[in-house]
Amino acid sequence: MKKTGTAFRTAGTLTAIAALTLVLSGCAGPDATAPSAVRAQAATDVQAARYGTVDCRRAKCIALTFDAGPSEHSARLLDILKERQVPATFFLLGKRHIEKYPELVRRMADEGHEVASHTWDHKILTQLRPEEIREELERPNQEIERLTGQRPTLMRPPQGRTDDTVHEICRELGLAEVLWSVTAKDYKTTDSDLITRRVLTQASRDGIILLHDIYDGTVPAVPGIIDALKERGYVFVTVPHLLAPGKAEPGKVYR
Repeated sequence: MKKTGTAFRTAGTLTAIAALTLVLSGCAGPDATAPSAVRAQAATDVQAARYGTVDCRRAKCIALTFDAGPSEHSARLLDILKERQVPATFFLLGKRHIEKYPELVRRMADEGHEVASHTWDHKILTQLRPEEIREELERPNQEIERLTGQRPTLMRPPQGRTDDTVHEICRELGLAEVLWSVTAKDYKTTDSDLITRRVLTQASRDGIILLHDIYDGTVPAVPGIIDALKERGYVFVTVPHLLAPGKAEPGKVYR
């Protein structure tokens, strides 16, 4: 994976994609806390514990998440989510994304989606010095807060790669790390039907679905994914809602 939709498609991404495949297939990656465990650790007061109109301790919840936007496809995606009344969590890139599409960042927040960070320049955090990690995390935080009035509390490390240093800096910056349990590997195909099938095959309660709204095949797959999962009884929520009545703690990893 590279930093922009164009760069993602170049031959130079082969090494990154191979490394990413290891993470996505479960062959690598850190220990992470499941949403059900977060909810179980929360206060037991039922009234205080309810979050919005859906209680994921009882409902069959699932979270749609999108990485590496905004992009030229994001406006159509937001139209689809609004039409179907589905909230999502967006892990946004800064360079050439947030800075190119500020109006879409505002729209995401205004329409009730969770706006989070995917770093500024998609650098692999585990390969950086601490001061470089801070810069990769602080710059998108500052821009998102400037555009939406809300500072992100969630981030997703590029390629899912993290370590103790990243955890500590995230703790300092008030950020929890969110990975995923479902991937369509949409960085490898433009076949929307295949993307849909891959998501539906892996989906389960408390799932966190990873998609990328920068790729041509992804957004066209979203209506079918939503409709099929709703037919199976799933309720779509943001990542914070999925964890409620618990909350993501800065410096910890969730999947």
